[in-house]
Amino acid sequence: MKNIIGVLLLLMISSNYGQLKYPDTKKVDVVDDYFGTKVADPYRWLEDDNSEETANWVIEQNKVTDEYLSKIPFRDKLKDRFEKLYNFPKYGAPFRAGDKYYFFKNDGLQNQSVMYAKDNLESEAKVFFDPNKLAEDGTISLATFAFSKDGKTFAYATASGGSDWNEYFVMDVESGKKLSDHLKWIKFSGMAWKDNGFFYSRFPEPTGSELSTKNQFSKVYYHKIGDDQSKDVVIYEDASKPDRGFSAGTTEDERFLIIYFSEGTSNNGFLVKDLSDPNSKFISIVDDLNNNYGVVDNIRDKLLVQTDYNASNYKLIMIDPKNPARENWKDVIPEKKDVLQGIQILGGKIVATYMQDAANHAYFYNLDGTLDSEINLPTLGSVGFSGRRDDNIAFYSFTSFTFPSTTYKLDINTKKSELYQQIELDFDFDNYETKQVFYQSKDGTKVPMFIVHKKGLKLDGNNPTYLYSYGGFNISMNPSFSTSRLMFLENGGVYAMPNIRGGGEYGEAWHKAGMLDKKQNVFDDFIAAAEYLIKEGYTSSLKLACAGGSNGGLLIGAVINQRPDLFKVAIPQVGVMDMLRFHKFTIGYYWAVEYGSSDDAEQFKYLYNYSPLHNIKNDLKYPATLVTTADHDDRVVPAHSFKYIATLQEHYNGENPVLIRIETKAGHGAGKPTSKVIEEVADLWGFVFYNLGINPKY
Repeated sequence: MKNIIGVLLLLMISSNYGQLKYPDTKKVDVVDDYFGTKVADPYRWLEDDNSEETANWVIEQNKVTDEYLSKIPFRDKLKDRFEKLYNFPKYGAPFRAGDKYYFFKNDGLQNQSVMYAKDNLESEAKVFFDPNKLAEDGTISLATFAFSKDGKTFAYATASGGSDWNEYFVMDVESGKKLSDHLKWIKFSGMAWKDNGFFYSRFPEPTGSELSTKNQFSKVYYHKIGDDQSKDVVIYEDASKPDRGFSAGTTEDERFLIIYFSEGTSNNGFLVKDLSDPNSKFISIVDDLNNNYGVVDNIRDKLLVQTDYNASNYKLIMIDPKNPARENWKDVIPEKKDVLQGIQILGGKIVATYMQDAANHAYFYNLDGTLDSEINLPTLGSVGFSGRRDDNIAFYSFTSFTFPSTTYKLDINTKKSELYQQIELDFDFDNYETKQVFYQSKDGTKVPMFIVHKKGLKLDGNNPTYLYSYGGFNISMNPSFSTSRLMFLENGGVYAMPNIRGGGEYGEAWHKAGMLDKKQNVFDDFIAAAEYLIKEGYTSSLKLACAGGSNGGLLIGAVINQRPDLFKVAIPQVGVMDMLRFHKFTIGYYWAVEYGSSDDAEQFKYLYNYSPLHNIKNDLKYPATLVTTADHDDRVVPAHSFKYIATLQEHYNGENPVLIRIETKAGHGAGKPTSKVIEEVADLWGFVFYNLGINPKY
């Protein structure tokens, strides 16, 4: 009966939408010459995010998409079900600032989570900062924050409409009074406190569109509380390197100022200044861009640094700023077979988080690097710690695919954990299981994949399956919990997440095996995952959806050009689709270290060979495709998705829908209000369910 309903749904879809009428998108005569190769760019005009013509095009595209989605008979039921699932209290792990504890909580359907304060862990919680009061529609979010060392002053950043641009403000903690400080044109920066002010980095005010103009000439400033931004002092800059980005950090005791620099998303160098000596100068510790470095903290006058220098899986080293030469560096925790993902000092101990086949393990080490003991975690999953180096009490949050984020209180002295905050969700998690399999990619590389589904699943090739991955920028896809995923699972869906190359699951070597001229490995790994799921009977090409966001959107765009026969549905979200021009917008040039650049003759060849926009073909039978983007996405500008869908609609002649959903007053994803999350989740799953022939049980 279930199969018959699915077939009827597919027939109904075909009859209703076989002749979708897409908006007419004009073409312009623009041709670029890349080292003798002529490349047409007929939809270049869609890059102008300020033009009335682009705005009208967005309206017309959304009309077609809204009309399609509105005819899905169970769209409202999915929305109601997700709203019910999502309506539960969500808590973040507590952290201490000054003499108070703070934590985030969302009552259930609040657009933004609220920060609460407690005088101690047993006292009553009171609202400290409510981002929901910043905008009636919830589209202004708290982007980042930092308390002064004494906990008396609170600096915070807001982001509007999902943009990466932040505005900084300052508040007196005791009175709750907002001070006069107001800083602008800040992006990808934190606040590094020192005395009565903080270091931060910013760009010059854009001279063109603030959402698409290339961002250059980063500088590090010091802001003194109470001063106008015009009085902020430039601490560090390098005008000879306009594409070099700078960021600032201070050690927990505020003794050392660390200036990091990079020219992309991979590899960095750094300088150090001893703030305890008013006459000190900046000391260059690493002046090249060959590896990754992160200062964990200081042990008196020396620095603990996590790095992949001579250690693809990362290690912890000690550096003396007075003797910074590499031959003086000392290993504290040497490289191991597992990947060192994170390091913190809590209660006088080093807490090291490792990845073993993409799942976390955590250990206590003494400050001299000797192993103390393992921290026992509930199951295969992901962990994140919060605490201070001088506190004996710390907290950690643990999560997995069917394990909602749960907070544990950790006594550093006794090494014992106790449950602190458990989320109660009306869902039978015991009815589901997670397994990890290993499959072979095209070149024989063994790749791990997590698979989540109901217990007792029949491997008859008829299960709707959602294949999701990322594959880039050294980002690891660890087990995590998603409420939106539950609707798919409870309707018999299989969720599969392969840990493909390009990520950091097996260290920097795994990352490098999926970047630059080796990017095709990423696509091959994902395609092999789809083939494995079909071969092993989990699903079939008529029941398989693929999805990914940002760099994962690029992944989906590339694989459905290369193997459209494998998938029935594709969801490329906020994807990098134009591999020849990505570096010309906002901070896109940072990604050239990952992808390469079309400005280079050799790199142009492989970029052009897989670029999703440039490899759309007339004769391919594309899956049902829903592209998503947002008008305030200034990280992967929406022009990527605009040009991609215009090209796909032009060339594809089949019956599957190829649509775009363009969110307004939203960005790359961070800070999105709950109301928009609910709408988007209902639409995405509605599209997937409808085109996979799933008749939800609601």
